[in-house]
Amino acid sequence: MHINNLPRPEWAFDPAMAAEHCGAFIRETLEQAGLDRVVLGLSGGIDSAVSAGLAVRALGADRVRGVMMPYTSSSAESLTDAAAVAETLGLETEKVSIAPMADAFLQDIPEDALLRRGNVMARCRMIVLYDRSARDAALVLGTGNRTEGLLGYTTMFGDNACGLNPLAHLYKTEVRLLSAWLGLPESVLTKAPSADLWTGQSDEDELGFTYAEVDELLHAMVDRRLDDEALQDAGFAADFIRKVRTRVRAMAFKRQLAPVAEFAGRLDPDRALAMGKDGGFH
Repeated sequence: MHINNLPRPEWAFDPAMAAEHCGAFIRETLEQAGLDRVVLGLSGGIDSAVSAGLAVRALGADRVRGVMMPYTSSSAESLTDAAAVAETLGLETEKVSIAPMADAFLQDIPEDALLRRGNVMARCRMIVLYDRSARDAALVLGTGNRTEGLLGYTTMFGDNACGLNPLAHLYKTEVRLLSAWLGLPESVLTKAPSADLWTGQSDEDELGFTYAEVDELLHAMVDRRLDDEALQDAGFAADFIRKVRTRVRAMAFKRQLAPVAEFAGRLDPDRALAMGKDGGFH
C-alpha cells in the first residue's frame, strides 16, 4: 500500500522527519552506550517491522539482528510476515522457540487464564532477547508505540523491556504511515494488529475500539490537554472518553520506573554525572 493511500491526521508527524529523528536517536543512544548494534524481536507485526526498518536505515542491516520467537500457538502467518520483513530489509535472523521454557511455567497456569499465559510468553521472549544482546554486545531495540504505552497494553518486563525505543512517542497511526514510507511488506501493513499470544487474538477486539479511533482521542486528551467537556464538543462520546481516560490513569505505573526510597545526599547518578561539579562525579 502506498503512503498516499493512507489517511494522515493533521497532528501526525511527517514520516520522513520521524524516520530521520528516530535514526539519529538510535545512533546517539548506541554511541553513548559504547555499542554499535541492536537486536529485536521480529514478530511479523507492524511495530517490530518499523523498528527494524528504522534501525537498518540508521545503522545498516549488518548491525541489526531480528529474532523470531514462536510459541506452539503462534500463527504460521506471523513467521511468514517476519521473514518477509527480514528479506525486504536484508536482515540476518534466527528462530528460537520459546515453547520449552514457557511450557515449564505454563503447566501450573490454567488454560483459560489467557492474560497470565500471554505475560509468561512475553517475558520468555525478553529473556531470549537479553541473552542475545549479551552474546552480540547489542542493545535490545524496543517496538512499543505511544498508543500501547498510554493504554498500558503492554507487559512489564516483557515486550516493554528494552535498551532503547524509537517508537515510544509515535502513535499507532504514525507507525502505520512509517511502515508505508519505509516500503515494508503490504501484508504487515494491512493485517489486523495482534500480539499473537493465543489463537484468534486481536488487539482491537480486546481493547473495544480501533487504534485509529483511540489515537485521535489520545492526541486530543494528552497532547492537546483537552478536558472532557471540550472532548465531547470535539465529537467524542462521553463513555469513550471516560473509558480511555480511566485506563490511561490506571496504567500510569507501567510508564514509570519503580518508586525507590530516597536519602538525603544521595544524588541520582545520572544527574550527578551530568552536573560534573567539583568534588562530584565527572
